[in-house]
Amino acid sequence: MSGARRLVAGVDTSTQACKVVVRDADTGALVRSGRAPHPPGTEVPPRAWEAAFTAAAAQAGGLHDVAALAVGGQQHGMVCLDADGEVVRDALLWNDVRSADAAHDLILELGNGDEAAGRQAWADAVGVVPVASFTATKLRWLADAEPAHADRTAAVCLPHDWLTWRISAGRGLGTLTTDRGDASGTAYWSARTGEYRLDLLERAMRGRRPGVPRVAGPAERIGVLAGADAILGPGTGDNAAAALGLAARPGDVVVSLGTSGVVSAVTPTAVADVTGTVAGFADATGNHLPLVATLNAARVLDAAAALLGVDHAALSELALSAPSGADGLVLVPYLEGERTPNLPHATGSVHGLTLRTSTPAHLARAAVEGLLCGLADGIEAVAAQGVSIERVLLVGGAARSPAVQQLAPGIFGRPVLVPPPGEYVADGAARQAAWALSGAEAPPEWPQPGSRTFEAPPASRVRERYAEVRGRTDGQ
Repeated sequence: MSGARRLVAGVDTSTQACKVVVRDADTGALVRSGRAPHPPGTEVPPRAWEAAFTAAAAQAGGLHDVAALAVGGQQHGMVCLDADGEVVRDALLWNDVRSADAAHDLILELGNGDEAAGRQAWADAVGVVPVASFTATKLRWLADAEPAHADRTAAVCLPHDWLTWRISAGRGLGTLTTDRGDASGTAYWSARTGEYRLDLLERAMRGRRPGVPRVAGPAERIGVLAGADAILGPGTGDNAAAALGLAARPGDVVVSLGTSGVVSAVTPTAVADVTGTVAGFADATGNHLPLVATLNAARVLDAAAALLGVDHAALSELALSAPSGADGLVLVPYLEGERTPNLPHATGSVHGLTLRTSTPAHLARAAVEGLLCGLADGIEAVAAQGVSIERVLLVGGAARSPAVQQLAPGIFGRPVLVPPPGEYVADGAARQAAWALSGAEAPPEWPQPGSRTFEAPPASRVRERYAEVRGRTDGQ
């Protein structure tokens, strides 16, 4: 490649869209970018991801001058391939909850009918306790609901694995590759041991044992881009990619407010939470990334804005005009069921509705506070696992809301750093690509100007009131 500047590309194949960024490998400067939408729903044909990647790459000016590329992607999705590499059925995404009963069954089975023993056994084995999001539970659903498709499945992989495989020069099932970060969300790979638990995969599949991707090292060169000279990094799951894009270090907790709400903390020590609240994931650098995820985040604000007939700017203004705690009005935002706590069939609820609190401002405040309280519970759950938390990095679409920015430090009980808006999953994938290109021991240091810090007195009463009514909701 001619010219002094080396370019790398990062891809985010997310729930809603594919984003491609092209950055300078040495400085991280953004050169160009592109985006293309994914189909809606929780069941999607993987070919749509490939088509979106092609469109996003073209919008980004092509990849002809890129020296390396890596893919970050939505975690947990089930992509089943037959012996010829063809997709067996549409992929089930992380937010598809049809496998909730399968998750419960797997817990009971490993505990020989004792739920507590089953939770302990899963936590000890792979650092997670099954919920509907994880790939293993979707495979159990497949084995029971669609046994013919399960019989046809010769290999199972994740969305980022599949897209990396499709755009690479090698196409045999034996070339499927994943990484620690994404593999740790399957419930049949252990971040603590660094090994697959194929017996658990076989249990999920009712005795079948399909092939699984090889787990590559954090900056390993796993191949080349088809039709180009660009090397491919291993890629990773979206949460690990975002942490890498933010240059999160041990002591950092990243709170992401996108389609889902995510709390993830970088730590050198593996975590195994028997309650299943904290998932013991790995990150993309060799550390660990204990994580709490909720199904309801930015769309809580979308719903509140739609209900009130206002845009997001007006929703934020309304929320900030109401008193702290919204005079006792609380929104428990389980609008699409919930993953944490594990209530896949729950619905949202409003508590404390009176004549005084029946105003747009009160409801707007309750929506913002309810959203943040759920994530604050996640921060405390991670801290309870012995993870050191020194600072909070707040990212995602809803992090742009002035109300969210100003209320978060009080509800989280910690100063909050808000980086400038960015495509941090794609940026993390690009940073991994630059790392693979360099062959260095650590990823490159890219400047990150423009962050703002917010502080506020602890809003302990807001948290207490939320906990009171959430406890009633959790018992649904």
